[in-house]
Amino acid sequence: MATTTDSVARLSLAALLLLGSFWFCPARGDAHSLSYNFTITPRPRPGQPWCEVHGQVDGQVFLSYDCGHAKIIFTSPLGEEVKTMKSWDTQIETLRDIRDQLRDFTLEKPTVTDPLTLQARMTCRCEDDRHISGSWQFGLNGQMSLHFDSENGHWRVDHPGGRWMKEKWENDRAVTEFLKKVSMGDCRAWLQGFMVRWEKMLKTSASPTTVPPTVQPRATAIKTEAWILPVVLTSFIITVFLG
Repeated sequence: MATTTDSVARLSLAALLLLGSFWFCPARGDAHSLSYNFTITPRPRPGQPWCEVHGQVDGQVFLSYDCGHAKIIFTSPLGEEVKTMKSWDTQIETLRDIRDQLRDFTLEKPTVTDPLTLQARMTCRCEDDRHISGSWQFGLNGQMSLHFDSENGHWRVDHPGGRWMKEKWENDRAVTEFLKKVSMGDCRAWLQGFMVRWEKMLKTSASPTTVPPTVQPRATAIKTEAWILPVVLTSFIITVFLG
């Protein structure tokens, strides 16, 4: 019975993710991404934060977050807009949950002789074909070495340093489900909300004066040519046949 219940739950989650992929993207042809880059240093040097997060939308940084001291710096107009969203407090709580999970990950390494720094990058994307994807990358001391595909739950070692993490986590259902939920659920909901604000900002900042002045005269010239050519051709035909 438990197996059947689990299967139904997984199918329901897959159905929700599939349905979400059709309403999430603003329009076909628009590709967008949201990523959060975490750096966890369990044994930081004096004055060094043990946890940092940088948020990016379409590759542009909009916030820096000292998640050890809950200090946030918004680095773009988008960041200032994001912090007014009703769901922002919930997002911060989720980022803290990720922080705690990552800190536990660093403590699971069997032998640590040198200070260990863990990097993690969570990314969710709305592709130009409106497909939703989510992924994680993990690295140690600056070397990204492990990739997790949130759609299919597959782990891939990109560098030998990630092998121990893969062996530790790939059979841990709780870890896998957590990574899937955050990157395919929370992250894409955040991206949707961010894009509504960002696209509105882009439309507001667009100015008619940015249109090249040659566009309108060219358009007028094309319209003029469109009606002058038939008139000239008609006059030529009348001249030839009527002498």
